[in-house]
Amino acid sequence: MIKAQNISKQFDDLEVLKSVSLTINKGEIVAIVGASGAGKTTLLQILGLLDSPVKNNNSQLAINGTNVLQLKEQELAAFRNKNLGFIFQFHQLLPEFTALENVCIPAFVAGKSKIEAEKDATELLEYLGLKHRIHHFPSELSGGEQQRVAVARALINKPEVIFADEPSGNLDTHTAENLHQLFFKLRDTFGQTFVIVTHNEELADLADRKLVMSDGKFIS
Repeated sequence: MIKAQNISKQFDDLEVLKSVSLTINKGEIVAIVGASGAGKTTLLQILGLLDSPVKNNNSQLAINGTNVLQLKEQELAAFRNKNLGFIFQFHQLLPEFTALENVCIPAFVAGKSKIEAEKDATELLEYLGLKHRIHHFPSELSGGEQQRVAVARALINKPEVIFADEPSGNLDTHTAENLHQLFFKLRDTFGQTFVIVTHNEELADLADRKLVMSDGKFIS
C-alpha cells in the first residue's frame, strides 16, 4: 500500500528526516510514536502528500502502486483528494457550515454532485452515530462529535489511506477511547489503511505495529 525509501527533509540547516524507509500493508493500522521534534508529523505530511521530501535519486514514495514523487502538482492534488483522508488533532471544521456541509466539501472537490455528496455524507454521519446532529454547526457539537464529523469528512471519498495526526490529543479519556475503537471498526468495515502519529501509548499499543522515531529516523 505504502512504500517509502530514503525519505529526507531539511529546514535550512536542520535535518528533520534522515533517509527514512518504511512499508505499510493494505488494511494495516500503524502508529508512529516518539518525542516532540522527532520528525513524526513531518513524515506524516510527506506520506500524505502535504509536503515534499528532499529530491534525490535514492528517494521513492509509492502509494497503492503509484509513484507519487513523479506526479505534477495538479495530479498530486487530485490523487490526494481521491485516495487519502486526513484527521487532525483539531478538527478544522469550517464554523459557518453544518456537519453535513463540512463532510461534503472533499466530495465537491472530487466533482461529485450535490445529491450524491449529501447522500454519502448522510450515510457516514448516521454510521458514526450523528444522525440527529447532521444540520448542527460545529459550535453546537461536543468535542467528540466534532471529531467524528472530521472522521466522516476523511472518509467521504472512500480513500485507501487515512492519515491521523494526534487525532485524540484534544479529547477527554473516554471520548479518546471511543475514537480509538472507531478506527479499528472502520478498518474492519471499510478495509482502510491507517497511519497514526500519536503520543497516546494506549492507542499505539492497540495498533498492528508501533514504530518509534527519534532524531529524524526510526529506532528498533
